[in-house]
Amino acid sequence: MEKIYKTMRNTGAGCIVIGIIIAVTGLTVGVISIINGALLLKRKSDIVF
Repeated sequence: MEKIYKTMRNTGAGCIVIGIIIAVTGLTVGVISIINGALLLKRKSDIVF
């Protein structure tokens, strides 16, 4: 029985760590996208076709 509890504990901790990593990565990508979009809108008058 103790082996099951250790496995569950390790799996739970791993899921929490992966969730935090995904949240931080998503937040970072979102901020970078907002900054790039703002720069594109700011410089749209410089674009000549």
